Amino acid sequence: MRVLFLGDVVGRSGRNAIVEELPRLRERYALDFVVVNGENAAGGFGITEQILIELLDAGADVVTTGNHVFDQRETLVFIERHDRLLRPINFPQGTPGKGAGLFKTKNGADMLVINAQGRVFMADLDDPFRAVEREIEACGLKTGTDAILIDFHAEATSEKEAMGHFVDGRATALIGTHTHVPTADDQILRKGTAYISDAGMCGDFDSVLGMDKEEPLTRFLTKIPSGRFTPSLGEATLCGLAIDVDDATGLARAVAPLRLGGRLSQTEPAFWLAES
Repeated sequence: MRVLFLGDVVGRSGRNAIVEELPRLRERYALDFVVVNGENAAGGFGITEQILIELLDAGADVVTTGNHVFDQRETLVFIERHDRLLRPINFPQGTPGKGAGLFKTKNGADMLVINAQGRVFMADLDDPFRAVEREIEACGLKTGTDAILIDFHAEATSEKEAMGHFVDGRATALIGTHTHVPTADDQILRKGTAYISDAGMCGDFDSVLGMDKEEPLTRFLTKIPSGRFTPSLGEATLCGLAIDVDDATGLARAVAPLRLGGRLSQTEPAFWLAES
């Protein structure tokens, strides 16, 4: 099974890149399942229903989020209508939406997707380790589902690495999001789980984390806000992680970063290109 995860979509630049490139990537790599983190898709803060539908129509099977999920107030309502939009599972009980779902892949397999949020340097939500544990116990790898992908939206790399080892051998992939900067530690952990500390973002890297540079620079230099953060509108780089899944075990056989377009060095998953 071929799975592609695309990191945080930031503003119009990131959205346009997804809409233009994802259909081609699904065909080029013969993808079975695509997950996109869309929590910064609406002007850098949250997601609207229209944008969600655009991402799904472009080829995303599931859209995950993070700490900005409810920045657009309408999300509190429409998230209940869309099973393919997830918010962090460790939000308090009673929060609209859900943090995990079981989905069908293109090749007919079952994929459990879990969205969780870290607590180090972030809002003090419920324990993400216990929340993820409950989901895996209820729907285990090869006992309740064929594969398990976890989007762990967290600030601290230590917390992400700890979560990776916590689920190693029990999940297909643990993918870090939130910092918008792709890390170079993509690997398969000792017991077979694909891991990366941060998949990066789908946005303009001539920026400060996808935002126009002027306002962040002003705040760093003067400590005085002069306006709102607005997404940078230059050419986006699509950043993500490609995972080749062993259908027999549900664990990762190969993993590689994806970076296409924009300013960063370009890379594609060689193990899929060699088979095409």
